[in-house]
Amino acid sequence: MFTRRQALLGAAAAGVMVAALPSMASAAPVSEAEIAALPRQKVTLVAPPFVHAHEQVATTGPKVVEFVMTIEEKPIVIDDEGTVLQGMTFDGSIPGPMMVVHEGDYVELTLVNPASNSMPHNIDFHAATGALGGGALTLINPGEQVKLRFKATRSGTFVYHCAPEGPMIPWHVVSGMAGTIMVLPREGLKNEKGEPVGYDKVYYIGENEFYIPRDEDGNFKSYESHGDSYADTLEVMKSLTPTHVVFNGAKGALTGENAMTAKVGETVLIVHSQANRDTRPHLIGGHGDYVWEEGKFANPPAKDLETWFIRGGSAGAALYTFLQPGVYAYVNHNLIEAVELGATAHFLVEGEWNDDLMKQVEAPGPIPVN
Repeated sequence: MFTRRQALLGAAAAGVMVAALPSMASAAPVSEAEIAALPRQKVTLVAPPFVHAHEQVATTGPKVVEFVMTIEEKPIVIDDEGTVLQGMTFDGSIPGPMMVVHEGDYVELTLVNPASNSMPHNIDFHAATGALGGGALTLINPGEQVKLRFKATRSGTFVYHCAPEGPMIPWHVVSGMAGTIMVLPREGLKNEKGEPVGYDKVYYIGENEFYIPRDEDGNFKSYESHGDSYADTLEVMKSLTPTHVVFNGAKGALTGENAMTAKVGETVLIVHSQANRDTRPHLIGGHGDYVWEEGKFANPPAKDLETWFIRGGSAGAALYTFLQPGVYAYVNHNLIEAVELGATAHFLVEGEWNDDLMKQVEAPGPIPVN
């Protein structure tokens, strides 16, 4: 992955190249022969909260970026009480892996539905144009695979999710089948003045809500298969009252030993997606230096936000330079959902404490008696 310094140094050269490209919205269609002549890059996806290596500033022209994702249906423990979700996943993780390309690139995805699965699946890219985001062209039964190509014509962070049909759509989504694609501007990210900004690290947080049925005694139920769980789960879903609201698939998935790490002085890009419900990310003890709340990099970022808003069915991005060491809690600032239902993550930051920013002037002690 490019460092922040490399990103800034490369911006000027990339800007020259981008200026020569036609507007994506008005450009004439490219022929199959022209697409076939483009360079190809095969990318191996990695599990969240991590993101595969990528350039922040494009150093070449458009290319075809090849991804392979395998759908995996499996039971997943989602809390410290052993509650089991009959999960459906892209590549085995909740959320599905984050893909990164640049505006003008072609995304070519091979989607695999192994014969060991029990359900049909597909993929709807909010970044794509036409055919229900690709959903109409990618529906595959167990034992099938499909290859989809689309042009990344708009920069930003976008959700992708499974969208088979009817009530199956929300069921697949709240069972884990959602992820994010980030389409970077070819010249990299810019602040509200149009100046280049970069990041030292990127972390990807997918927020999910789960709807686990309970038995007559109030205990969470478990099921032998996805089909067995469907009717009961649908009834809980209709209540619009989740039993769990979590980051990256389970309560505690990004806390303790799984905390995300950084150092004082490092700039971190936090990509946050929610495929189904609105959410309000907040970094306790920090801020959003620059926030693309709607996730679209063609729009100038907001500055110095305390809490930002991610609409259901979208992904947003926040850039922050850590200034103090310690543990930072990153939460959904519906604090009931954060504390009681699980939507909490941690950043563990190393470095030297700055008394100028904060100091305990006097330690706790008895109230003086006059």
